This record gives sequence, C-alpha cells and structure tokens, in this order.
Amino acid sequence: MTYRESARRLSRRWAALQSGLAEYYAGPYRQALARERRDEDDLFTMVVLGEALGVPDPAAYYSVELMPMLAEDFHAWHRRMGMPRSPLDHASCC
Repeated sequence: MTYRESARRLSRRWAALQSGLAEYYAGPYRQALARERRDEDDLFTMVVLGEALGVPDPAAYYSVELMPMLAEDFHAWHRRMGMPRSPLDHASCC
C-alpha cells in the first residue's frame, strides 16, 4: 500500500468518524436547533424589512441591499408571523 492510498483511507475514516460524532451529538437536538435557526432567521428578516414595515431603522441604507436575498422566503415569513397578506405595499406575494 502506498503512502497516498494510506492517506486517502485515513482521510475517509476521519470524515466518517466526524460525521458519526456530529450525528451522535446533534441528532437528538435537531428539531430544537432547526426551530432556533428559524427564529433567528425571522428576527433577521424583521430587522431587514423593518424600515419597509414602518419601524425606524438607522441602518436602513445598508440593510436595503439584503432585501432581494429575502424575497423568495418572504411569503413563508409573513405567514409564520400571522399576517395573511403581505404587509408591504410594493411586495405582493399573495
């Protein structure tokens, strides 16, 4: 067995071990972690869209650049927030 083959084999085993450990430790908390990530994403969306929703935002000049990135998830966001229709006049998704 050559050095390269041995290194590749060790690399594959190391990757499998890392994957297994990640699954072992994060597996039971996957749902809670997903919920926290969604809550953080919702807060980020609220901050970025705050100016459009009428909330004064001192960083609106910078956050307006992020609005196109949130466009595809906007419908799901406003439905999760309990708004049956889009709260923005210029963005009607329903």
